Amino acid sequence: MGRILKALGYGALAMIGLFVVLLLFSSLMIATDLTKQELIGKYINEKSFFYFLPSGAEVHIRDQGNKDKPPVFLLHGSNASLHTWEPLVAQLKDDYRLISFDLPGHGLTGATSQEDYSNIAMANFTREVIELYDFKSVTLVGNSMGGGVALRYALMYPREVDALVLVSSGGMERDEDVPSVGAFALVGSDIALRLMRYFTPRFLVANTLEGVVADPDSFVTDEMITRYWELLRMAGSRDASIKRFSEANLEPSLEPLLRAVDPATLLIWGSQDRLIDPKYGIAMNTLIIGSLLKLYPQAGHLAHEEMPEQTAADIRAFLDRALYTE
Repeated sequence: MGRILKALGYGALAMIGLFVVLLLFSSLMIATDLTKQELIGKYINEKSFFYFLPSGAEVHIRDQGNKDKPPVFLLHGSNASLHTWEPLVAQLKDDYRLISFDLPGHGLTGATSQEDYSNIAMANFTREVIELYDFKSVTLVGNSMGGGVALRYALMYPREVDALVLVSSGGMERDEDVPSVGAFALVGSDIALRLMRYFTPRFLVANTLEGVVADPDSFVTDEMITRYWELLRMAGSRDASIKRFSEANLEPSLEPLLRAVDPATLLIWGSQDRLIDPKYGIAMNTLIIGSLLKLYPQAGHLAHEEMPEQTAADIRAFLDRALYTE
């Protein structure tokens, strides 16, 4: 009997030990919300400002570059923020007025009361931002999700868009067996998405960033990982991401509409893009009449950050023709 009790005691201790280990592991995985106020202190600069739009959303905007030059609006990708454009802004600041902003559910704009994060809703949000200014027409530059929003905007308001620059853009009908990268592998799982509301480990953000670029060792920094991780955890933003991802399959493809895209269009794609394969850029180029495609062999999904000098040179050459020649 003593041996049995002793064995049971050891078993109980083992179970308690396992429970403690699991509890510690869970505490490391659980990521609490951060307030907008504490994040503002870290992620604004002297060009940042906030504005309440007619819809009630408070948007975070940066207005940079040369205010006497043509206006260029910069639309970031999924779970990114306006910070993704800073390397490109540094390259183009003398040539254009560069206006970047955080889309709904992202960055320091965060969740909106409408809780609509569809492509059309983001295009309408973009219009609200553009209407803060007295511009007759603008150029739109968009990456990934932001490219899809730029396309939607150009289709909705063709006379108000001078030119489009699309970097690894969304908008095409994609294969169902498209390979998943990092956190994007969660998109097809309702359970995983719901868990993401509480379990958002920093290493998942790191894995995602490292998976979408060509040379993660030289590109991905601790500062970058922390920024993505913290902005994702702003109160309401994870719920917004979950809603957007869970409704992604309801988004109609823009592919049938692409032949109607009117503005001059430059497509930039990293040949090593593992998130949106370059084949979609090639296909998009055949559908948008008169578009120009540039493939970067040494870039992945974020060519504007991975190769800002080359991206800026190609944008400058393209806009010189699109904006300044009849």
